[in-house]
Amino acid sequence: MLNTREMSIIITGGCSGLGFGMAKRFSTQGAKVTICGRREDKVKDAKKSLGDNVSAIVADITKNSDRKRLIQAGIDHGGKINALINNAGNMYRGSIDNLDQNELLNIFNTNVVSGMMLLGESKKYLAKTKGVNIFIGSVHNRRAFPGASPYAATKGALETLTKVLAAELGNEKIRVNCVVPGGVYTEINQRAGIFDDDTAKKRLEKMASIHALGRIGTPEEIAEAVEYLICSEWTTGAILDVDGGLGLGLTNL
Repeated sequence: MLNTREMSIIITGGCSGLGFGMAKRFSTQGAKVTICGRREDKVKDAKKSLGDNVSAIVADITKNSDRKRLIQAGIDHGGKINALINNAGNMYRGSIDNLDQNELLNIFNTNVVSGMMLLGESKKYLAKTKGVNIFIGSVHNRRAFPGASPYAATKGALETLTKVLAAELGNEKIRVNCVVPGGVYTEINQRAGIFDDDTAKKRLEKMASIHALGRIGTPEEIAEAVEYLICSEWTTGAILDVDGGLGLGLTNL
């Protein structure tokens, strides 16, 4: 089994939440980690916190020029690309009769299309290292949350892509896997203007009881699962639920 110590890893959306947890874990292990974010203040803060093993750039992955800059930053920092973690994503919610088409297209562009394009542009580098792409799915495809159909649809697309692209890229020894987190505190709803910090935390705390293990998860626990899929050389097309049993649909009667 591989280890991340001498790897070069790119993480989109690596300046907060799940991505920051991954960047911290892998850089501490010795990996050269390249992260990106759209907010300059967040990028600077993440870089300062994470140290010299991390390169951080301001980039919008929906833009072709920024994707190319991100890949080049990863090459410049680590000399190669062993793993691409397509973690960046946005939230959009609304009832089916009150959705905005442009907002739907925007969330698919950010959550699905941009990751596909970034993987395509990284393919030649991943082939050289027999590397791996990791998509980040969502428990929204295990349990139904009314009003979250736009977000759930994008995450369902990523699970399908995991299977199709694992088959497509297998001959080039590129692995494609997906981690499906349960309830973990991140800033995704706040960035979308859906909840403030306090409301988001209280909402998540209320969800603890519907996890079989009785608590919400941490970014570090998601990073552990991502690490396994990076390092497991004979695992591809895998969709790994790391959700504390939230997806089991636990009902206390």
